[in-house]
Amino acid sequence: MKVLNFEYPDALHYWLERDMWALPLDDGGVRVGITAFGVHISGSFFMCRLKPVGTELMQGQTVALVELNKSVVTVKTPVSGVVRAINPLLMEHPEWIERDPYGQGWLAELTPTRWTEDRACLHHGVSVPQAAMQRMQLENLDLSSEASS
Repeated sequence: MKVLNFEYPDALHYWLERDMWALPLDDGGVRVGITAFGVHISGSFFMCRLKPVGTELMQGQTVALVELNKSVVTVKTPVSGVVRAINPLLMEHPEWIERDPYGQGWLAELTPTRWTEDRACLHHGVSVPQAAMQRMQLENLDLSSEASS
């Protein structure tokens, strides 16, 4: 689905307050990344340092450190779990986060430890469009140009 000009794939669960997504995998893992809107408001990605495999994280803890145009920011995980894989492509090519946020720009895969509890804080399905629009309005951006593109 699209909200304004931003893609929100149906299979994903969204932590819109932090512009993050979570994809449940067939093997029980969860892949996480930054939403297209999150990429839009962040700008260019020049560096991405991910937490190492084996790191245990609670929802809201730092899964990555990224360098943007004029700042270094922490990226918070939308789900609790143990990091089981990181995207090796991002070490040399962090720009994939902005090029393909729902594909090759994923950040990490976790073995979830509180999926049922964490999922209750995420948007999925019919709740996404209205919640995403509210999130976009909080940024006070001129989104009229986004709506027409």
